[in-house]
Amino acid sequence: MDIKNVLTQLCTADGVSGDEASAASAALSLVSRYTDDCGIDSFYNVFAKIENGGDKRPTLLLDAHIDRVGLIVTYIDDDGFIIASSCGADERMLAAQTVTVHGAKKIKGVVCTLPPHVKKESSGRIVIDTGYNKKQLEGTVAAGDRITVDSAPRTLSDNIFTAPALDDRAGVASILYALELLKGKKLKYDLVVTFTAREETGEDGAKIAAYDSGADLALETDVSFAFTPDAERHECGEMGRGVMIGIAPSLDRRMSNSLIRLAREKEIPYQTEVMNGKTGTNADSISVTGGGIPACTLSIPIKYMHTPVETVCVDDIVATSRLIAEFAAEQGGTLNV
Repeated sequence: MDIKNVLTQLCTADGVSGDEASAASAALSLVSRYTDDCGIDSFYNVFAKIENGGDKRPTLLLDAHIDRVGLIVTYIDDDGFIIASSCGADERMLAAQTVTVHGAKKIKGVVCTLPPHVKKESSGRIVIDTGYNKKQLEGTVAAGDRITVDSAPRTLSDNIFTAPALDDRAGVASILYALELLKGKKLKYDLVVTFTAREETGEDGAKIAAYDSGADLALETDVSFAFTPDAERHECGEMGRGVMIGIAPSLDRRMSNSLIRLAREKEIPYQTEVMNGKTGTNADSISVTGGGIPACTLSIPIKYMHTPVETVCVDDIVATSRLIAEFAAEQGGTLNV
């Protein structure tokens, strides 16, 4: 499987939170290579089931979110400027960016900014100029339409890849590659794979998907902060050093220990990510669904999160996939530790 090609397919799909149809369709086409028992639910969660057949086994849920950050149209003023609000996007990155407005048809625009020699302070508003007046926009753009910042996937070096929406399409890709690694192998668990909607706005998709999954335990694959010069090194992961195994009060410590032991045994590059409360991922919601689902996070170090130039190391995605596959395999992870 060409991971960069898969990332490109995933990251060029739209799918701002609450409008995930195109991203869900792209993910479904990729996961359908591994099972016929797959689809998209009414919430735009992608689901896929892979069962061993024969005796019933515990069910392992593999989840990553499919939505991406962006903007949402709030209204169009009398001069034709589109006023927007953030759906998770880092507003510091927006000035003078080109964008696509996903209305009845796609329209290009630019984020308005005053020249620095006349700008006094931020207005606190995100304003989009498409070149059209209000009458021309009527019927094409409406309140609630999503907006994405224009940025193309590209390779920076042999194994460093940058694209919008790597949070969390990189996690989706890691699960897909894990399924590739598991082809033809006997599994310890029946698998339910979910690529869930609306994580960036409250983890709502995961709550529904986890409830429907009937899972006995779960691995949540997301991204987490990689070190950059403006950050504290001890607070970040490091790109190229492998998967980040989560340890937190909201996670199951038995799973964390099992994953660490497995990574050591299989010589999979890993680092730990210690959090003092919630993880800020779908694992927080999955773990308290129904009667409770033991869960752990596997995070891919990412630079420049929630910007148009999110950056990851493909080797870290591979390490994440290998650990997922080893955990799910017949001699894989267990909670009896």
